Amino acid sequence: MEETPMPEPLRRAVHQLVAEAVTNCQEVLSHTEPFAAHDWKRMTLYRATDAADTMNTAAMLIAAYCQDTHMAKDKLDGFLQLSQQRNRAWGPRDADRAQLAGLLGGPAPAGSEEPGVMMMRYGRGHRQADQAQYPENDPQKLFTAAVLHGLKARLCDDIDALDDYLPPHIAKMARKVAEALEEPQPATT
Repeated sequence: MEETPMPEPLRRAVHQLVAEAVTNCQEVLSHTEPFAAHDWKRMTLYRATDAADTMNTAAMLIAAYCQDTHMAKDKLDGFLQLSQQRNRAWGPRDADRAQLAGLLGGPAPAGSEEPGVMMMRYGRGHRQADQAQYPENDPQKLFTAAVLHGLKARLCDDIDALDDYLPPHIAKMARKVAEALEEPQPATT
Protein backbone atom coordinates (compact mmCIF):
# COMPACT_ATOMS: atom_id res chain seq x y z
CA MET A 1 0.00 0.00 0.00
CA GLU A 2 1.04 3.54 -0.74
CA GLU A 3 2.13 5.58 2.29
CA THR A 4 1.69 9.06 0.82
CA PRO A 5 -0.70 11.14 2.94
CA MET A 6 -3.61 13.00 1.40
CA PRO A 7 -2.52 16.50 0.29
CA GLU A 8 -3.51 19.04 2.93
CA PRO A 9 -5.78 21.19 0.72
CA LEU A 10 -7.69 18.08 -0.39
CA ARG A 11 -7.91 16.85 3.21
CA ARG A 12 -9.38 20.17 4.33
CA ALA A 13 -11.88 20.19 1.46
CA VAL A 14 -12.99 16.64 2.29
CA HIS A 15 -13.39 17.56 5.98
CA GLN A 16 -15.52 20.56 5.01
CA LEU A 17 -17.70 18.47 2.71
CA VAL A 18 -18.19 15.77 5.35
CA ALA A 19 -19.18 18.40 7.92
CA GLU A 20 -21.70 19.82 5.43
CA ALA A 21 -23.11 16.34 4.74
CA VAL A 22 -23.43 15.63 8.47
CA THR A 23 -25.37 18.87 8.93
CA ASN A 24 -27.69 17.82 6.12
CA CYS A 25 -28.13 14.39 7.73
CA GLN A 26 -29.07 16.05 11.02
CA GLU A 27 -31.67 18.14 9.19
CA VAL A 28 -33.11 14.97 7.63
CA LEU A 29 -33.61 13.62 11.15
CA SER A 30 -35.08 16.91 12.37
CA HIS A 31 -37.68 16.93 9.63
CA THR A 32 -38.90 13.47 10.62
CA GLU A 33 -40.11 14.79 13.99
CA PRO A 34 -43.81 15.57 14.55
CA PHE A 35 -43.25 19.35 14.64
CA ALA A 36 -42.20 19.19 10.95
CA ALA A 37 -45.34 17.40 9.73
CA HIS A 38 -46.27 20.24 7.37
CA ASP A 39 -43.23 19.87 5.10
CA TRP A 40 -41.44 16.63 6.00
CA LYS A 41 -41.65 15.22 2.46
CA ARG A 42 -40.04 18.22 0.81
CA MET A 43 -37.38 18.85 3.45
CA THR A 44 -36.31 15.25 4.03
CA LEU A 45 -35.85 14.78 0.28
CA TYR A 46 -33.99 18.09 -0.10
CA ARG A 47 -31.60 17.42 2.77
CA ALA A 48 -31.07 13.71 1.99
CA THR A 49 -30.19 14.52 -1.60
CA ASP A 50 -28.03 17.45 -0.47
CA ALA A 51 -26.11 15.06 1.81
CA ALA A 52 -25.74 12.50 -0.98
CA ASP A 53 -24.58 15.13 -3.48
CA THR A 54 -22.10 16.57 -0.99
CA MET A 55 -20.57 13.16 -0.30
CA ASN A 56 -20.52 12.50 -4.05
CA THR A 57 -18.54 15.73 -4.47
CA ALA A 58 -16.05 14.51 -1.86
CA ALA A 59 -15.73 11.16 -3.65
CA MET A 60 -15.21 12.85 -7.03
CA LEU A 61 -12.51 15.17 -5.65
CA ILE A 62 -10.65 12.16 -4.27
CA ALA A 63 -11.21 10.27 -7.54
CA ALA A 64 -9.88 13.22 -9.54
CA TYR A 65 -6.76 13.19 -7.37
CA CYS A 66 -6.39 9.45 -7.94
CA GLN A 67 -6.64 10.00 -11.70
CA ASP A 68 -4.10 12.82 -11.54
CA THR A 69 -1.70 10.50 -9.70
CA HIS A 70 -2.18 7.85 -12.40
CA MET A 71 -4.24 5.25 -10.54
CA ALA A 72 -5.30 2.45 -12.87
CA LYS A 73 -8.86 2.96 -14.16
CA ASP A 74 -10.08 -0.50 -13.12
CA LYS A 75 -8.73 0.04 -9.59
CA LEU A 76 -10.37 3.48 -9.35
CA ASP A 77 -13.67 2.10 -10.71
CA GLY A 78 -13.55 -0.61 -8.05
CA PHE A 79 -12.89 1.91 -5.28
CA LEU A 80 -15.79 4.04 -6.56
CA GLN A 81 -18.08 0.96 -6.32
CA LEU A 82 -19.67 1.86 -9.64
CA SER A 83 -21.98 -1.16 -9.56
CA GLN A 84 -23.78 0.47 -6.62
CA GLN A 85 -24.32 3.78 -8.41
CA ARG A 86 -27.94 4.89 -8.68
CA ASN A 87 -29.28 7.82 -10.64
CA ARG A 88 -32.04 9.67 -8.73
CA ALA A 89 -33.41 10.98 -12.00
CA TRP A 90 -34.68 7.47 -12.72
CA GLY A 91 -36.87 7.68 -9.61
CA PRO A 92 -37.71 4.85 -7.23
CA ARG A 93 -37.21 1.33 -8.59
CA ASP A 94 -39.38 -1.74 -8.07
CA ALA A 95 -37.02 -2.81 -5.27
CA ASP A 96 -37.58 0.53 -3.49
CA ARG A 97 -41.35 0.09 -3.75
CA ALA A 98 -41.01 -3.48 -2.47
CA GLN A 99 -39.08 -2.28 0.58
CA LEU A 100 -41.70 0.41 1.21
CA ALA A 101 -44.48 -2.21 0.97
CA GLY A 102 -42.70 -4.34 3.58
CA LEU A 103 -42.09 -1.31 5.77
CA LEU A 104 -45.72 -0.17 5.67
CA GLY A 105 -47.22 -3.66 5.87
CA GLY A 106 -48.45 -3.82 2.29
CA PRO A 107 -48.66 -6.95 0.16
CA ALA A 108 -45.54 -8.47 -1.35
CA PRO A 109 -44.99 -7.25 -4.91
CA ALA A 110 -45.68 -9.61 -7.79
CA GLY A 111 -43.58 -9.97 -10.93
CA SER A 112 -40.24 -8.38 -11.54
CA GLU A 113 -37.06 -8.77 -13.52
CA GLU A 114 -35.29 -9.25 -10.17
CA PRO A 115 -37.57 -11.40 -7.97
CA GLY A 116 -34.76 -12.25 -5.52
CA VAL A 117 -33.85 -8.61 -5.02
CA MET A 118 -37.51 -7.68 -4.66
CA MET A 119 -38.15 -10.25 -1.93
CA MET A 120 -34.92 -9.35 -0.15
CA ARG A 121 -35.89 -5.67 -0.08
CA TYR A 122 -39.48 -6.55 0.94
CA GLY A 123 -38.06 -8.60 3.81
CA ARG A 124 -35.74 -5.74 4.76
CA GLY A 125 -38.77 -3.45 4.92
CA HIS A 126 -40.55 -5.91 7.23
CA ARG A 127 -37.52 -6.10 9.54
CA GLN A 128 -37.26 -2.31 9.63
CA ALA A 129 -40.96 -2.06 10.51
CA ASP A 130 -40.49 -4.58 13.31
CA GLN A 131 -37.48 -2.69 14.63
CA ALA A 132 -39.40 0.60 14.50
CA GLN A 133 -41.82 -0.77 17.09
CA TYR A 134 -39.01 -0.73 19.64
CA PRO A 135 -36.76 2.23 18.80
CA GLU A 136 -35.49 2.54 22.36
CA ASN A 137 -33.94 -0.91 22.02
CA ASP A 138 -31.35 0.32 19.53
CA PRO A 139 -28.82 2.43 21.43
CA GLN A 140 -26.70 2.90 18.30
CA LYS A 141 -29.51 4.70 16.44
CA LEU A 142 -30.41 6.79 19.48
CA PHE A 143 -26.79 7.72 20.04
CA THR A 144 -26.30 8.60 16.37
CA ALA A 145 -29.35 10.87 16.42
CA ALA A 146 -28.23 12.48 19.69
CA VAL A 147 -24.72 13.11 18.35
CA LEU A 148 -26.03 14.70 15.14
CA HIS A 149 -28.54 16.90 16.98
CA GLY A 150 -26.03 17.80 19.69
CA LEU A 151 -23.38 18.70 17.13
CA LYS A 152 -25.79 20.92 15.20
CA ALA A 153 -26.97 22.59 18.42
CA ARG A 154 -23.37 23.34 19.39
CA LEU A 155 -22.50 24.65 15.94
CA CYS A 156 -25.57 26.91 15.95
CA ASP A 157 -25.00 27.81 19.61
CA ASP A 158 -28.63 26.95 20.33
CA ILE A 159 -28.56 24.08 22.80
CA ASP A 160 -31.87 25.13 24.39
CA ALA A 161 -33.68 24.55 21.07
CA LEU A 162 -33.12 20.81 21.46
CA ASP A 163 -36.00 20.67 23.96
CA ASP A 164 -38.36 22.30 21.46
CA TYR A 165 -38.36 19.66 18.75
CA LEU A 166 -36.91 16.37 19.99
CA PRO A 167 -38.39 13.59 22.06
CA PRO A 168 -37.21 14.15 25.66
CA HIS A 169 -34.88 11.12 25.82
CA ILE A 170 -33.05 12.14 22.64
CA ALA A 171 -32.98 15.82 23.65
CA LYS A 172 -31.35 14.85 26.97
CA MET A 173 -28.62 12.85 25.21
CA ALA A 174 -28.14 15.55 22.54
CA ARG A 175 -27.77 18.18 25.26
CA LYS A 176 -25.01 16.10 26.88
CA VAL A 177 -23.23 15.83 23.55
CA ALA A 178 -23.55 19.55 22.85
CA GLU A 179 -22.36 20.49 26.31
CA ALA A 180 -19.37 18.15 26.02
CA LEU A 181 -18.18 19.84 22.86
CA GLU A 182 -15.88 22.78 23.34
CA GLU A 183 -15.72 25.67 20.97
CA PRO A 184 -13.57 24.56 18.04
CA GLN A 185 -10.15 26.17 17.92
CA PRO A 186 -8.41 26.92 14.63
CA ALA A 187 -5.67 24.47 13.76
CA THR A 188 -2.15 25.69 14.26
CA THR A 189 0.40 25.09 11.56
